[in-house]
Amino acid sequence: MKVPLSWLREYVRVDATTAEIADAISVGAAEVEGIDRVGVQGDLADFRVGHVLEAEKHPDADRLQLTSVDVGEDRPYSIVCGAWNFGAGAKVAVALPGATLPNGLTLERRKLRGQVSEGMILAEDELDLGADHSGIIVLDDALEAGTPLADVLPLVDEVINLDPTGNRPDLFAVYGVAREVAALLGGQLLAMPGEEPQRAGDEPVGIGIEDPDGCPRFIGRVFRDVVIGDSPPWLKARLRHAGVRAISNVVDVTNYVMLALGSPLHAYDLDLLHGGLVARRARKGEKVRTLDGVERTLSAEDLVIADGERAVGFAGIMGGEDTEVSSSTTNVLLEAANFEPVGILRSSERHSLRTEGSNRWEKGVDPYVAAPAATYATQLIVELSGARWTGAEDVQGELPKPALIRLRPARASEVIGLEVPAEEQGEILGRLGFGQLKSGFRVPTWRARDVTREVDLIEEVARFKLPEVPFTLPRREAMFGRLTREQRLRRRVEDVLVGAGYAEAYTPSFVTDGDLRLPEPLSAEAAALRTVLYASLLEPARRNADAGEDDVALFEIARVYRNVGEALPEEHWHVAGIADGGFAEAKWAVEQIYSALGVEPSYERTGEPFLHPGKAARTTDGWLGELHPALLEGVWGAFELDLDALAQAAPQVVDFEEVSPYPEVRQDLAFVVDEEVPAAEILAAIREAAGELLRELEVFDEYRNPETIGEGKRSLAFRLAFGSLEGTLTDEDVAPVRASIVDALATRYGAVLRA
Repeated sequence: MKVPLSWLREYVRVDATTAEIADAISVGAAEVEGIDRVGVQGDLADFRVGHVLEAEKHPDADRLQLTSVDVGEDRPYSIVCGAWNFGAGAKVAVALPGATLPNGLTLERRKLRGQVSEGMILAEDELDLGADHSGIIVLDDALEAGTPLADVLPLVDEVINLDPTGNRPDLFAVYGVAREVAALLGGQLLAMPGEEPQRAGDEPVGIGIEDPDGCPRFIGRVFRDVVIGDSPPWLKARLRHAGVRAISNVVDVTNYVMLALGSPLHAYDLDLLHGGLVARRARKGEKVRTLDGVERTLSAEDLVIADGERAVGFAGIMGGEDTEVSSSTTNVLLEAANFEPVGILRSSERHSLRTEGSNRWEKGVDPYVAAPAATYATQLIVELSGARWTGAEDVQGELPKPALIRLRPARASEVIGLEVPAEEQGEILGRLGFGQLKSGFRVPTWRARDVTREVDLIEEVARFKLPEVPFTLPRREAMFGRLTREQRLRRRVEDVLVGAGYAEAYTPSFVTDGDLRLPEPLSAEAAALRTVLYASLLEPARRNADAGEDDVALFEIARVYRNVGEALPEEHWHVAGIADGGFAEAKWAVEQIYSALGVEPSYERTGEPFLHPGKAARTTDGWLGELHPALLEGVWGAFELDLDALAQAAPQVVDFEEVSPYPEVRQDLAFVVDEEVPAAEILAAIREAAGELLRELEVFDEYRNPETIGEGKRSLAFRLAFGSLEGTLTDEDVAPVRASIVDALATRYGAVLRA
């Protein structure tokens, strides 16, 4: 949610800087991802209202105008301009020499095709007010030349980037954020915007509700003689800075009111409707072509808005292409409604269609804000399109009644860990809109979905008292219990990976898609339980790499879930890691884990779609390899191991073996074997044949050459160390063991000794 500060301050009066507002929100309400300064970056004094005194074709360029512009000084300025949507007498936006535009360009007095140009007459995109460059901004004729342009247009603004949690749908509206700022900083919350204009008739709208569970309220308003055109620069700028593209005045109003009050709206071309509108369930196999141009086949679970003949839009998600408002529209029907959240979420997921509207509905929009939203939109449509408001209807079922929750002040102080007087608790809750009665507190409708219990009220008080809560741990009254063996092993793995240079990450157990879909998803981004762990580390690794971090290495120990066809899935502890550096990095980390747990790993070649072909291996407890480049740019190693399986394999007791005081005999053996024979099997065969004298064994070289060792063959070189507790071994003592190894490999695998 992007909140322009100029917009926010229209709804709340507070004596605080942008940084102070952001800090208060971050501590008490929602995560603040940053503050952006948008628009003009330099001195605003160089931007003024200009009065075009003369405008004629440039003598040496057919596509340019040569103008004389009064900018409030003792002489007019000569400015060359490439736009032709204005002439003498127009009031325009002017940037003088020395002005710095939002794109960083600083203007200078210079010649264009032989004529002096002292500044620039500005288009929308040159002030970061919109995307239009087809013509310059023409201002109100009543403005005086030389008026600071900042007094007329929003040249500069600051935008707070919020990331509200799913349980706070009220913070997906600028007015909702203003309400929160007023409470947090003791500001004055102004009245919700919007005034009903004069109605020019009492025309029937013809709206209805067939499914009151899915649509408990439906407001419809009719407008005649609508003139579709561009929105004024201030409205375009607000939408642009909030991250929404401007389209036309009527459509922009619906988006603007949604951002302002949090209630999504939709406008229909009234002349393209066949009869009135009704909210109902779709008929099986019914189709609708949405505004994105896609024809979608509906199911009986989808809630739609339909006219007398067909569905004309997905309720709460996206309107239909057949009835969209266009430049030829002259009559409009405005929809302001309220929809049940879970049904909207399911339809959005079913059709893979996410919109600003569905994002709000699925979290739960205040059912009582539909009427103020309709009022505000009506005011703006009449003002910006010259329309006549001729009809209104409000059809509603049973709207939810505000809940009443009892609060025990002593209990609140106990939970918070700080003595908060009952009067202060009531004052805090009152600032947040909770009405105090003798029997408890009435929950405001905009907080109905997340404040349902006494502890929720306590949390509301607590977030205002956080700076006063002392940094002390609760006194431990008793000491009992200890870590299980599995917990100790997990902590040992954590220590090993941290020691290996990995940083621990924490990612959600919920993912966008998967085999274990939730029957009641929290959101479209958290619709399933994860069945693998490594995929959760891809995005953190990508973000770190994009931020310029070198040698990124991340790991996570967490549960994954397995579908066993029962009511609840199985849970398994896994460890996964991802590191910059490829297969070798992953193998080294896996070796450290196995070594710390006292388990001897065995590797075999494998192929996984998410791993690079030929650079993947599997152990008895998981896999490791180089990530396929399609998943993550660069060379990355990754692994994932089942910690529950490792815990079973790890020895309960580690046996001590006496270290021999005598020197060891070291020998290197190389064998030519078939390409498909795994090195792990050969290692196991060598250990079995060598017996008790073998102290160390490792593969240190691999060699291929069809001309010297044959096609389909490879040479594997092994380093062996032999020792005894009885005395120093000689080559003669080791010779029988060596012969036993050679015979065993020749018999099992047809191996030929090279050296």
